Amino acid sequence: MVTPHQQIFRLVPEGRGDSSVYLDTSFGFQENADEISERIENYFQNSVGTKVIRTRLKSVEDSAASIAEALAAVRAAYWVFAGPGSPTYALDVWQHTGMAAALADVLDRGVIVFASAAALTAGTHTVPVYEIYKVGASPSWRQGMDLLSKVTGLKAAVIPHFDNAEGGTHDTRFCYMGERRLSLLEEQLPADTFILGIDEHTGVRIDLDNQQAHVFGRGGMTVRMGGRIWTVPAGETVSVADIAAHAGTRLANVNVDSAEGLNAQHLEEMLESGRVNDAVEALLNLDEIDRDIDTRAVVHALITRLGQLAANPRVDVRSIVGPYVDALLEARQLARKNKRWDEADSIRDRLTELKVIIKDDAAGSSWEIELT
Repeated sequence: MVTPHQQIFRLVPEGRGDSSVYLDTSFGFQENADEISERIENYFQNSVGTKVIRTRLKSVEDSAASIAEALAAVRAAYWVFAGPGSPTYALDVWQHTGMAAALADVLDRGVIVFASAAALTAGTHTVPVYEIYKVGASPSWRQGMDLLSKVTGLKAAVIPHFDNAEGGTHDTRFCYMGERRLSLLEEQLPADTFILGIDEHTGVRIDLDNQQAHVFGRGGMTVRMGGRIWTVPAGETVSVADIAAHAGTRLANVNVDSAEGLNAQHLEEMLESGRVNDAVEALLNLDEIDRDIDTRAVVHALITRLGQLAANPRVDVRSIVGPYVDALLEARQLARKNKRWDEADSIRDRLTELKVIIKDDAAGSSWEIELT
């Protein structure tokens, strides 16, 4: 799959090649997580010829600062990879930290590459592979991130390893489910949702601009719906509309932008263009929005990016860093006033980590940068 990866990297906008990260969440629970990360880095560096940077998000129990840093990395990325491990573990972490929304935003500007366990999370529903195959749980679905529907309108459960044959004497096709269990799972899907199967050593590249899917590798892509099967072999390209037609479903509405998402995207554009005062004002306005998980994640990620700028001694403190830190302190005071202690602590902890020293006294808060 080296050549396909190289071709996919060429889709990254010019000048953004250094914004390539991979998430370790799906295998973050494993004792050999660092070893797996090293393998991933070596593969992309030595075989594909591209350096990728590890983004650490192993657990919902990670510190607020660590989660914010991971979110900031993904929100700035133009290529994101996630791969082996447990799909349900990854879902639990991504959906409870705001990372699911951050991943969806990547598709507005760049590329997401999901393999193996991560691929299972991309559809409307996710197979709990370990729980069913290893532990013996009854076949049932978990809610997926539904990225596929959001960008193509295809309501599908994505199942990789579709032609797996490791079982030998027993059926391990369909990501180790086999025909009996897959049939039980299929009966539980909503009437407008189908199964999108991808064989081993095979990938599907979806061009969002042209709404086309290109199959590459050794096997094929299978659309399965109510006993009907349509297979597209490697080397062929089909339209998203054709996939929906063969599944016998209608495409869902692709326009799912939220007000919070639009505000956050606009704020990040201001940061990139150096419009400091506008960015500060937008952050404070965003702070007034009632918080759900995704909105809190956006604010924490933006705070992290501002803190990184504030901690850079090469930036002129008086003209650039000052407004950022003052705004962060104001946001912290507002968080404390409204008893959002986790956000207040997150701001302070992150800035402290980045060598910005905050001093609280009766007169208010002051700060200075520790230069080393």
